[in-house]
Amino acid sequence: MAIDQDFTYTDAFLACPECDLVHAVPSIREGEQGRCTRCGALLYVRHKNSLDRALAFALTGLMFFILANMFPLLTFEMEGVSQSNRLIDGAIAFWKAGYWELGIVVFVSSVVAPLMVLLVLITLLLPMRLNRVPPSPQLQIRTLNHLRPWAMSEIFVLGIIVAFVKLQDFADVSVGLSLFAFVLMVAATVMAYLTLDEDALWSRLREIKA
Repeated sequence: MAIDQDFTYTDAFLACPECDLVHAVPSIREGEQGRCTRCGALLYVRHKNSLDRALAFALTGLMFFILANMFPLLTFEMEGVSQSNRLIDGAIAFWKAGYWELGIVVFVSSVVAPLMVLLVLITLLLPMRLNRVPPSPQLQIRTLNHLRPWAMSEIFVLGIIVAFVKLQDFADVSVGLSLFAFVLMVAATVMAYLTLDEDALWSRLREIKA
């Protein structure tokens, strides 16, 4: 059975985020966007091929996540002593120093949550790309929404940049391949979120089940 990829969505009402004007939302097709009739603010965007693009970004992010854990993030040398740090070393350092609670938070926010977000996205979208129903779409979508606040990879990247600048004052610091891979993983994950259209997701699920 062929599946029509040209979705149409509709919501009853939508309030403008800028001026709070309530709009009756008409039928919306992929590639279209709507703006407020009063202030012109962007109300919604229906990305073209939203699910395929989100899946592609998630797969790319997973590849970069694997690379980010294979090589050092930063390598610094001081007085002839060289030391390299991997992605997980920050959590281990807090644990060994006795701050195990902080170590768990760092481990979850920098390793576990970003990986789980990518895996949930892939296990949700890949079966749909193959015209199959995901294992538990409702649970997967709820899990994804709960994981988003914990996947603070952007904050972790900022912390690494600050550490890089500070360490340069008294040591020779070089950037490892993992840092570039980690930044690209963060960018791919953000793009997957931005392109994923939940309306398209539910519409696709209904069509597969039909």
